[in-house]
Amino acid sequence: MNSLPTFTTLGDGATTVLMLHGIGGGHLAFAPQVETLAYVGYRAVAWDMPGYGHSAPIEPYTFKGLAQSCVNLIDALQCDSVVLLGHSLGGMVAQEVVARRPDKVSKLVLCGTSSAFGKRSDGQSAEAWAQQFIAQRTAPLDAGRTMAEMAAQLVPKMVGPAALPEGVRLAEQCMARVPAATYRRVLDCLVTFDRQAALEHIGVPTLLVGGEFDRVASPSVMQQMAQQIPRARYVEMPGVGHLMNLEAPDAFDRLLLDFLREPAPKRRPDLH
Repeated sequence: MNSLPTFTTLGDGATTVLMLHGIGGGHLAFAPQVETLAYVGYRAVAWDMPGYGHSAPIEPYTFKGLAQSCVNLIDALQCDSVVLLGHSLGGMVAQEVVARRPDKVSKLVLCGTSSAFGKRSDGQSAEAWAQQFIAQRTAPLDAGRTMAEMAAQLVPKMVGPAALPEGVRLAEQCMARVPAATYRRVLDCLVTFDRQAALEHIGVPTLLVGGEFDRVASPSVMQQMAQQIPRARYVEMPGVGHLMNLEAPDAFDRLLLDFLREPAPKRRPDLH
């Protein structure tokens, strides 16, 4: 049995917002949101994905396993359901959770993510591209670079022209702390993701947030996702890139709080 992932929590509101970070993140990647959410009356929880921080890695390292770790955490938090917020890779884990256990999610927020990685939008395989992606991302490690050196090189390329400098520094700190072995395993896992067919079955209110200058998860990809999810809407943040919640935390938090405060309509009936 896998141990429970570690997490940070603040606030004791009736609604729990569980935040899932990206490949270069950790629980600190949602530090601004944890503070904001707790201050206005929510229970804010940000996890360290298996292999990050003090969370034990899982074996095998798959989206199925990551989703189960997330469900285990939701159960341990002793709440019937959560608002699930996922950024990038965390957005993929969130999609996996809602596909497998829709009863655990009351609302969904997907930021800078996509519904598939190892396939093109026309359904054909992009395995060669995926393997090239892995090779490019691991080449600096193969050459003896540290995660801190990689962070200093990669993070500035992921942000937009209006990014808050303090947010960029925090993003670099988060990525620098990721164990190299975890980074490699997550890359291998990342390229297996494909939940394109599940989008139409997402039955909870869903907010998709894109960055105008995001070159990792392009706005056009996120717009297409929003069109396929029955109760979704897409919002694009100007001036920022892939790390929108850290690049423009105040604007991001306003979008998030507006969505959280909307009354949740009744669930769609389970058609399965």
